[in-house]
Amino acid sequence: MRIGYGYDVHRLEAGESLILGGVEIPFEKGLVGHSDADVLLHAISDALLGAVALGDIGKHFPDTDEQYSGIDSRLLLKEVAGLIRKEGYDIANIDAIVVAEQPKLAPYILEMRQCIAEDLGLGKGQVSVKATTSEGIGFEGRQQGISSRAVVLLQEA
Repeated sequence: MRIGYGYDVHRLEAGESLILGGVEIPFEKGLVGHSDADVLLHAISDALLGAVALGDIGKHFPDTDEQYSGIDSRLLLKEVAGLIRKEGYDIANIDAIVVAEQPKLAPYILEMRQCIAEDLGLGKGQVSVKATTSEGIGFEGRQQGISSRAVVLLQEA
């Protein structure tokens, strides 16, 4: 078995799209990044890659490569899943959390879990997504950005 941990953060700006867990969420601000800036999928991807010591998503999908400009992070997650399986591992489960003061994410959690499970070929019961605020503290609390953390458990295929 292997365990991986991932973390990601992106800035919030007006006029950008807010996509979390592959779900577009209506909000006056969105996340800025080279890709679609989906912090949740980036944290999960980094956790998966880290569990098999393959580095991080920046190594595999660098922001200096224009082919990844604006790319849907669901596509990157599927690529990462292929790399994990190529190393001889299956995903046992994922536990992730998004830290955002606004918007409230509870109405979107089930859809996020479904997207992630579908993209990774998992059952919805293998994917946990939670959301919390930072109680007004830090960059998340000031609504300057959103962060996400994820832990994954892999097992030999």
